[in-house]
Amino acid sequence: MADTWLIIGLGNPGPRYEQTRHNVGQMVVDELASRRSAAFRQHKANARVAEAWLRPGAAKLILAKPSTFMNVSGGPAANLARFYGLGADRVVVVHDELDIPFDTIKLKTGGGHGGHNGVRDVAKALGTPDFARVRVGIGRPPGRQDPADWVLDAFGATERKTLPILVGDAADAVEHLADEGLVAAQQRFHAPRP
Repeated sequence: MADTWLIIGLGNPGPRYEQTRHNVGQMVVDELASRRSAAFRQHKANARVAEAWLRPGAAKLILAKPSTFMNVSGGPAANLARFYGLGADRVVVVHDELDIPFDTIKLKTGGGHGGHNGVRDVAKALGTPDFARVRVGIGRPPGRQDPADWVLDAFGATERKTLPILVGDAADAVEHLADEGLVAAQQRFHAPRP
């Protein structure tokens, strides 16, 4: 299944967390599904899954939202990779990133987890950190607010005005990565906006 990608949007389950910074990965996966009119269904891997194609004749996208809390996202991710017969090189994890300014997207493969417990758990469950990541910048909290509280807060009013553009850009980055590869996606999305 070399033309298949498993796209995992990290987040927490339930309405309490839907609009929080920690769930921006799931917002991106929702956007990808919406663009293709793909419906999510519960999968036995403890995740909600939608299958779609990038476009006719192009790569297949397995869009997934673990039904578990963020810190234990690895089980569903590894189970889905096994179910679809995909290696870590065909997995893309979309997640929030404190160390990137809000409204910024960065892509990479491998490396550390940067203190992100969801990414840490996925790397542990897959047995390798060598999967692609689309890192959606949420920035650091102002003042002395605890980062753990910050990520579980809803986006602020000013951020919400830009959020649809950020989510759309991150979805574009996932599509570009699946279509053109990591380096081409980095060249496009790491460049400053005009």
